[in-house]
Amino acid sequence: MTGKENNTLLEKLDGLQARFEEVSTLITDPEVIADQQRYVRLSKEYKELEELTAARKEYATLLAGLDEAKRLLLTESDPEMKEMAREEVAACEERLPRLEEEIKLMLVPKDPEDGKNAILEIRGGTGGDEAALFAGDLFRMYTKYAERKGWRLEVSSASEGAAGGFKEIVCSVTGTDVYGTLKYESGVHRVQRVPATETQGRVHTSAATVAVLPEAEPFDVVINEGEIKWDTFRSSGAGGQNVNKVESGVRLRYNWKNPNTGEVEEILIECTETRDQPKNKERALARLRTFIYDKEHRKYVDDIASRRKTLVSTGDRSAKIRTYNYPQGRITDHRINYTIYNLQAFMDGDIQDCIDHLIVAENAERLRETEL
Repeated sequence: MTGKENNTLLEKLDGLQARFEEVSTLITDPEVIADQQRYVRLSKEYKELEELTAARKEYATLLAGLDEAKRLLLTESDPEMKEMAREEVAACEERLPRLEEEIKLMLVPKDPEDGKNAILEIRGGTGGDEAALFAGDLFRMYTKYAERKGWRLEVSSASEGAAGGFKEIVCSVTGTDVYGTLKYESGVHRVQRVPATETQGRVHTSAATVAVLPEAEPFDVVINEGEIKWDTFRSSGAGGQNVNKVESGVRLRYNWKNPNTGEVEEILIECTETRDQPKNKERALARLRTFIYDKEHRKYVDDIASRRKTLVSTGDRSAKIRTYNYPQGRITDHRINYTIYNLQAFMDGDIQDCIDHLIVAENAERLRETEL
């Protein structure tokens, strides 16, 4: 990077210093703390600016160290001092380009949704029983991945397939940067393998769809809770005597007016996952908020998608994103032409490398868009 480019990057970082100091003061203001929505927003901004401020300090130190070491090389006569200066120049020149790329990525506006928790929905698609079994395999894969990440995954509703797996399963995933990581999984996942029910040993192709939605926080959407119609019913399935005696399952109906189209739509949500009716109500409400939030933000997401030439993490949920080929032990992600041959490990939750490649592809795209 030239001296002029160095100065431009430092100027951008210097311009953020005043905002960092302002936000630092604001988040200690009792009025701001009392306004939960504003406080959460400013706390996230503080964390991002704190990282940038630390990077700016390291960057300025490296530039000053490089200049001083180059000066010593020109003026110092002591061989030992010259050697130390040479080592300093080499160390600074190795670190600076990597730090510059890190800073550029920090300066690219982040998706405000990335830090949110997520609702994960998996549905068996074409392929009947085999599709439901594959949906079950995907659910297990994400469960294992969540364990590796230290996230908490809770099922809110599930409909089992006749031969196992799931026709549909919905769960919430909570932890650090869940949506920003899992959003790359939205789309159609295709599997090629010999089903357990196949007697001729022929390879079949079936599919399951995955939708990852940012979980809405209470102040993200406005819901008139007085207009929600609640029903309770007895849960079915395993669970002992309690299941048949206690109406722990809940069903909510809510008429929602779509602000983008003006149409009124009835939303129906059921939750039967716990034996505690208040907990089921709480989970059903969280899903209602997320459903409305997703609908209201679809236009925003579509606008982003339409501006992009390659849709890595957002856009059409009906797009085929990945193929799982069991006979060859192969995983192929079609968005970035990523292919690996460790299918068993992948299905056991070892999916981070693929997600890392998707993040790199998206970051490269974002840098091109902002021309940093």
